[in-house]
Amino acid sequence: MQNLGFPPLKRLALVIFIIAPLAAWSLVKPIRVVAPGLGGATCISASVCTDDPAKARQAEMLYAEAIAFVDKTVSPLRGQPKIVFCSTQACADAFGLGARSAVTVGTIGTVIGPRAWHDYYVRHELIHYLQAERCGTLALSLKPSWFVEGMAYAMSQDPRTPLSEPFESDRSQFRSWYETIDKAALWLAAEQL
Repeated sequence: MQNLGFPPLKRLALVIFIIAPLAAWSLVKPIRVVAPGLGGATCISASVCTDDPAKARQAEMLYAEAIAFVDKTVSPLRGQPKIVFCSTQACADAFGLGARSAVTVGTIGTVIGPRAWHDYYVRHELIHYLQAERCGTLALSLKPSWFVEGMAYAMSQDPRTPLSEPFESDRSQFRSWYETIDKAALWLAAEQL
């Protein structure tokens, strides 16, 4: 690499500044939710995108129902989460879902795969978004899975029972813990975990 007049440390910082986003884009595909068009989805609003315009109304309805449900049942969301609704596996693969049904990337956004076009799935992912808002993305990654996944399964009113393990145990442990706390102080109690 030519010197370009930069000291070695600044050259290294410049390389990292260029390489890190490219590496994240290539290796952490769910991050593509920041630019859904590059993954084959079209945004029909600032918050809802889909790969199938014929299903746009269904995506908007799932989004609106989940927002209202989480606001009323868990806690009000502070932000406007972006959700990419993939109706095909090709779209889901472009966003790196693999075998997963859906994924939420902190407060960046959510990708819903073709199997997850159900109210409880979208609620589940919005609860993860809410957790990242209230706890912080990094702090949330350090919380026990029974809190992270258990809360999402329990509070989304996921009707499947039993869930596969460890998710059924996570849901059960969350419900037990939730019964012992002051509901108005949910996020304060979560900080202690």
